[in-house]
Amino acid sequence: MHLEAEVYGLVLGGFVIVVVCTLLVLIYLFWRSRNQAILWFGGSSIRTGTMQVGELTGFLSYVLQILNSLMMLSNVFMMLTRSMASGTRILEVLNEKVEITEEKARPVSVKKGAIRFDHVFFQYSKNAEEYVLSDICLNLEAGQTIGIIGQTGAAKSTLVQLIPRLYEATKGCVYVDDVPVQEYPLEHLRDAIAMVLQKNTLFSGTVRDNLRWGKEDATQEEIDEACRIACVDEFIDRLDNGYDTELGQGGVNVSGGQKQRLCIARAILKQPKVLILDDSTSAVDTATEVKIREGLKAKLPEMTKIIIAQRISSVRSADQIVILDDGKINAVGTHEQLLAENRIYQEIYHSQQEGGAL
Repeated sequence: MHLEAEVYGLVLGGFVIVVVCTLLVLIYLFWRSRNQAILWFGGSSIRTGTMQVGELTGFLSYVLQILNSLMMLSNVFMMLTRSMASGTRILEVLNEKVEITEEKARPVSVKKGAIRFDHVFFQYSKNAEEYVLSDICLNLEAGQTIGIIGQTGAAKSTLVQLIPRLYEATKGCVYVDDVPVQEYPLEHLRDAIAMVLQKNTLFSGTVRDNLRWGKEDATQEEIDEACRIACVDEFIDRLDNGYDTELGQGGVNVSGGQKQRLCIARAILKQPKVLILDDSTSAVDTATEVKIREGLKAKLPEMTKIIIAQRISSVRSADQIVILDDGKINAVGTHEQLLAENRIYQEIYHSQQEGGAL
């Protein structure tokens, strides 16, 4: 069926291109010779007295209008060929087979937020020669704060995206509360997990409207509490209308750090069982980042918190720190243990210490 549609599309596209090219050639030839031909025939008619000069001028005007219409028609054909190409690409997306299904789902929901990776392997394509993640074995207890650190390209973000099934593990299994993630309905699983990325999205509307994307029926007290934890309360009063301040599309009228704090508050307002912060405090100063971590630990002790960061200062107080190196777990431990025993952690620590990042 797909092959027939592709062949039909190619034949129709080729026919349209031939018609357009022919039409353009004819218009070009007629355009180049129109004045000479009209003036020659018109001059002959004026000499014989069968046409007046005004009639010839009017005729030239009408011919020009017709040619302009033909040029517009040729442009329509050109747009048609482009539209057909775009339509083909759209159909390819619509016909793409969905790989993440709910065939094994059963009526269960996340209760605590404990996470376990059991010999997990992952590759983006089945034809890929190497795995992006290899033999990941990791236990994250409910309520813990887990830091994940590693060089750029170590697959830190890919690892956490396996939890809400944004990607499917190629081998092995990811468990949430000792239940394979494939057995959760996708809606329930993703409702229990909140993820804040480095590049955050804010929408047109007020600050309050943006926060309520986390919880539509949130009370003002809940909004205030989430904003205190995310340190939004430090700048909300400085905005023109507080929570009723209008934000431009993408939050263009707030700074990068303020945008990140608003997105963290929105995620907290959702009250998830698992909160994933993927380098989401990169634009926040160190003192504010410490306040956010302390607020999460004190106010949300039962929530599992996963922090992906480039700076050791962002994860040093975590219950466990996971070091990823080229898609593999290099070491797991506390800040003190890794600083004493792990070479990669030591190198990152000393380089950031010299650069003033600690």
